[in-house]
Amino acid sequence: MTGINWVLDLGKFLSRVEVKRLIQRAKRKARAAIGRGNKVAVRDYFIVDLALSTGLRVMEIAQLNCGDVFIREQVSSLLVRNGKGGKKRLVHFNDSFKRHCNEYIRWKQTVGEAIGPDDPLILSSNTGTHMTTRALEKVFKRAAARASLPCYYSIHCLRHTYACYLYKASGYNLRLVQKQLGHSSSRTTEVYADVMNPDLTRSLERLYG
Repeated sequence: MTGINWVLDLGKFLSRVEVKRLIQRAKRKARAAIGRGNKVAVRDYFIVDLALSTGLRVMEIAQLNCGDVFIREQVSSLLVRNGKGGKKRLVHFNDSFKRHCNEYIRWKQTVGEAIGPDDPLILSSNTGTHMTTRALEKVFKRAAARASLPCYYSIHCLRHTYACYLYKASGYNLRLVQKQLGHSSSRTTEVYADVMNPDLTRSLERLYG
């Protein structure tokens, strides 16, 4: 990307309330499904949580293998082997998603899914291989509908959502967000600074004050 010609508007990332509702509905559906042997709901919940916890591009999610997950006592991470431009990177994630990863891997074992280093992390119930990006989009749309989210949201909005709130949670550390997202240029990451700008917020509140 040679220049930034788009603006991150409110239709491209979820509010905190929407994030909570999306996760809660997906988790509730998954918990109910386990007792009935429904693999799809358990897998779908993991996909939604993965996207919100790592900010991966949908193609990066689709390509993940079980061996790309590194659970550590201190910092756990995912290895993106073929990101944009063919670049590799490690994406770190928090303890909450670490617990979910452990639960998900154990669940895969109990239902007979292979968990070798080269086996798909997210298995397509139709093909028995990696899910396609189109299938992942359908998963998100299904989860979003259950959570009563606007129909214009796409799975890529979860990447934007992650970036916005990580930027704020990190104390507005643009470099940190850039590394997690795998942006080659900080100019790309700066679109998130425009919508999560504390100086702008404070200035507007003092306007005419």
